Amino acid sequence: MKYSASESMQYIAEEDVKFIRLAFCDVYGKQKNISVMPEELARAFESGIAIDASAIPGFGGSIRSDLLLYPDPSTISVLPWRPEHGKVVRMYCSVKTPEGNTFEADTRSILKLAAEDAAKEGISFEFGTETEFYLFKRDENGEPTKIPYDNAGYMDIAPEDKGENVRREICLTLERMSIKPERSHHEEGPGQNEIDFRYSDALEAADNAITFRSVVRTIAARSGLFADFSPKPLEGHPGNGMHINISVKKAGGVDVLPQAIAGIMEHISDMTVFLNPSVDSYRRFGGFKAPTHISWGAENRSQLIRIPYAPADHRRAELRSPDPLCNPYLAFALLIRAGLDGIKRGLTPPPASNVNLNAASAEIISNYTSLPTDRTEAAKMAESSRFIADVLPASVINDYCENK
Repeated sequence: MKYSASESMQYIAEEDVKFIRLAFCDVYGKQKNISVMPEELARAFESGIAIDASAIPGFGGSIRSDLLLYPDPSTISVLPWRPEHGKVVRMYCSVKTPEGNTFEADTRSILKLAAEDAAKEGISFEFGTETEFYLFKRDENGEPTKIPYDNAGYMDIAPEDKGENVRREICLTLERMSIKPERSHHEEGPGQNEIDFRYSDALEAADNAITFRSVVRTIAARSGLFADFSPKPLEGHPGNGMHINISVKKAGGVDVLPQAIAGIMEHISDMTVFLNPSVDSYRRFGGFKAPTHISWGAENRSQLIRIPYAPADHRRAELRSPDPLCNPYLAFALLIRAGLDGIKRGLTPPPASNVNLNAASAEIISNYTSLPTDRTEAAKMAESSRFIADVLPASVINDYCENK
């Protein structure tokens, strides 16, 4: 159930809630929050709660440091790992200036606007994520190590798979927060796991992706483990990806997925620094089914975009290049904008690729355009992109590109 402001305040009064975490993300997608008492919530809805933005990455310097958080009551959720008596709830927030304007580096608002613009064209985008992470042991001081929790392989079971109880606890915790994962299993790497979500509307899917990271880290820590979402935690083993499943629907039942795919393929290189924001993101490319070239194909896991087998009403495209360090609000916003561009211009994707690009000859590979090979190249492509300049604020572009 999605609560209104008045309903959320009634819920808090009736359910023994003592703390409300007002949550938001910095420009890189790292969750932040400030806790307020129930008596402050009415004021938060009406006039916002002030924060010192100078200390938030990507939110500017000290000259104009005051920003305000406005909670979205529809995102209220109990944090199940906190005490049952004196509950703690969380709400995601919009970030605004003291003048009441949307703060330009509020990436949640950037995504919200992109989805609204698509809706004006009669087009809806839905997203589902497949996120991988490693579970590592901690040392005697509780500090993370690089020792995997197990040595199991792809879809192995217990006793080789030691992570099944951790995944179970993660999924049950998410369910208690009204977030329903679709499937979970052990991945290829030692101690590597994957949990997938069914698609939902863009804003909800991004909120869920942020919540998911928080839940995984919390449950792992409670289990004496460290959850690592970095794109290449172990040399010689699979990296962590965040495959993004994209569904596109147009009023009247017109199939616009091919045009959306063409738009994404045209702009993918310019978007890559936002989908793969760390230096290690590019060490993941090219190995263990992580793509290196701009291509698409049906059921082919060596491609940038895969069209999985599914009934017609569940047809979707799976983008395989992003990794879990990306900001999902920015990632989904850029994919909506690129997909819309492809639809509006009536773009057509190139012929499908039916070869294994991870093992293809140099002659075959020469027929495909490469993704950026490192973060410096990706940042330069974003900086010079007219598409990126048109769809993202200059401050966000600068924050991602200034440290090449």
